Amino acid sequence: MGTSVQVTPLCGVYNENPLSYLVSIDGFCFLVDCGWNDHFDPSLLHPLSRVASTIDAVLLSHPDTLHLGALPYAMKQLGLSAPVYATEPVYRLGLLTMYDQYLSRKQVSEFDLFTLDDIDSAFQNVTRLTYSQNHHFSGKGEGIVISPHVAGHLLGGTIWKISKDGEDVIYAVDFNHRKEKHLNGTVLESFVRPAVLITDAYNALNNQLPTKQRERGFIDGIKKTVEAGGNVLIPVDTAGRVLELILILEESPLNCPIYFLTYVSSSTIDYVKSFLEWMSDNIAKSFEHTRDNAFLLKHVSLLINKNDLDSAPAGPKVVLASMASLEAGFAHDIFVEWATDTKNLVLFTERGQFATLARMLQADPPPKAVKVTMSKRVPLVGEELLAYEEEQNRIKKEEALKASIIKEEESKAVRASDDVDDPMVIDASTTQTSQEAAGSHGSKYRDILIDGFVPPPNCAAPMFPFYENASEWDDFGEVINPDDYVIKDDDMDQGALPFVSNMDGKLDEGPASLILDMKPSKVVSTELTVQVKCSLIYMDFEGRADSRAIKSILAHVAPLKLVLVRGSAEATEHLKQHCLKNVCPQVYAPQIEETIDVTSDLCAYKVQLSEKLMSNVLFKKLGDYEVAWIDAEVGKTENGTLSLLPLSTSAPPHKSVLVGDLKLADFKQFLASKGVQVEFGGGALRCGEYVTVRKVGDASQKGGLSGTQQIVLEGPLCEDYYKIRDYLYSQFYLL
Repeated sequence: MGTSVQVTPLCGVYNENPLSYLVSIDGFCFLVDCGWNDHFDPSLLHPLSRVASTIDAVLLSHPDTLHLGALPYAMKQLGLSAPVYATEPVYRLGLLTMYDQYLSRKQVSEFDLFTLDDIDSAFQNVTRLTYSQNHHFSGKGEGIVISPHVAGHLLGGTIWKISKDGEDVIYAVDFNHRKEKHLNGTVLESFVRPAVLITDAYNALNNQLPTKQRERGFIDGIKKTVEAGGNVLIPVDTAGRVLELILILEESPLNCPIYFLTYVSSSTIDYVKSFLEWMSDNIAKSFEHTRDNAFLLKHVSLLINKNDLDSAPAGPKVVLASMASLEAGFAHDIFVEWATDTKNLVLFTERGQFATLARMLQADPPPKAVKVTMSKRVPLVGEELLAYEEEQNRIKKEEALKASIIKEEESKAVRASDDVDDPMVIDASTTQTSQEAAGSHGSKYRDILIDGFVPPPNCAAPMFPFYENASEWDDFGEVINPDDYVIKDDDMDQGALPFVSNMDGKLDEGPASLILDMKPSKVVSTELTVQVKCSLIYMDFEGRADSRAIKSILAHVAPLKLVLVRGSAEATEHLKQHCLKNVCPQVYAPQIEETIDVTSDLCAYKVQLSEKLMSNVLFKKLGDYEVAWIDAEVGKTENGTLSLLPLSTSAPPHKSVLVGDLKLADFKQFLASKGVQVEFGGGALRCGEYVTVRKVGDASQKGGLSGTQQIVLEGPLCEDYYKIRDYLYSQFYLL
């Protein structure tokens, strides 16, 4: 049999919950995504808690809460300790997303599921990879190779390719085939016939308007509100889809101020400026030729404190504020303030998470009134402050007592391990006799001498500890260890402290003061009923492939086995039935904690190539590979391993084999470089006056069965015909 592959959903199937899946490759367990929602409900993580200790590696695909929000909590509380792999933008922007989530909730609740230190600790385990970079595992994961590839959707978004023994498992969720202002489209279509493809059905029932039409509607809706004297609130994520919206607003300036308001807005844009190589080709080329950075913002102002927004000049304004769910953050408070004015607009650019305020407001028809909780943190005063201080003093005393007990126990342990042959140690009975002989006249001096010390019972007299310097010396002085002076990556990352407003390491004033403010405080909450009189509009800027694109891409990729995850029950069943008819015969849609075996039906064997056989093989370079034809027979080595050995008789003749993949567009350029007049016409390549080259057949067929593809060369037997044929043969390797 082939490589053993099992898939177990831990969260996010037959619904729109966060993404978290267990993928086992020959017993090596990957946790692919570790998401949470904006409710931070621990019950969603119960399946993860049962397997966290068995996970060998974690793969993160996107830098938002739905894909990595549970990582700090899982590392702190659930026993997850596996190494984490992600692209650089997913690492950096994911870190900022979790900072923003924590600060938004700490301001309005006694949030204690994780702290900023827990976030830092979790992300210290992240190994950053670049696109198409192979990472080879060793030990338990020997032979497994992972590599990230472009997914679109979010900056650094990843399609994960997991390979072993020539079989590929592709994890591709939330991908986008469209090229956008700041991102290229996905490369999912470049994978053909993988053993297993894991993808989502989130957008399986939705079709989108053309990009330009949506962007025009977005700007027109904002202009209409602003010209009528109203304000526009756009609830956004921390560092994901908001980047595309910012560029759209930058290219279509409005006659009003535009603000980007999160606790980490300055840090977000600073990091994004340095990620141009991860963005679209247009942005990279623009910077290469003109040194013009697309995220040097001219029309969008960055704010990290709502007080700055409140003190802004009066008049219409556009505010992009987190969180997109309206469950917390600045967007929640701004909505409560602006919802009662008919001139204002709340513009949603993504579907709200299930059971959130944003999802309620996106209902058709929208509610006329909603109940919300307004919370704020206020300093303690009076009796509450006194009670708090007394409690803190009691805690400090208990901690000091525990520390002293621990220190005393450690001191006793050290004394017990002292060498009994120490010349300063004498017999205990002698010590006792000496002390008695000293009489009362010496007791005062002894008390003064040992004040503050606990002398060992077998010591002649109290003495200060002495540590001998065992360092090595040479002719030039003390021998040093160069490793002690190497700056580690973790130390360098300290320059990437939260809320870095610029690359000099300064802290943004607002969030920094929030962290450093140690004054005792409490959260005060009030329940309000908000009359929703403002306009509510939803426009799809989620950056995901729609139904048509998903079906087309899956048909092209043609996986041998397909696993469908996140998406409503209706969307999942719809896509499952479509794929059974048009993509492949084996389509799975498992339930939570249901393990499905998607092991390949192909047989794979490991064989050794004997030195005697390889010494007579002639390789020819073909692209990035070297190929050769081998005639051999199967035998066994001394340790029982299969091995290919030279034939004991002469090799039988075989039919000629052309190795390679010809693309007519590339062949056209090659012929043009040789001076041949060539052009496309009627689906074929017309070469010169008489010769035609065409492709016949498909490279793949429905159900993952291999098809036949032929290249037909037509024309009279003339000089041009033979010349074109030679050029055609040069594009292949003849075996």
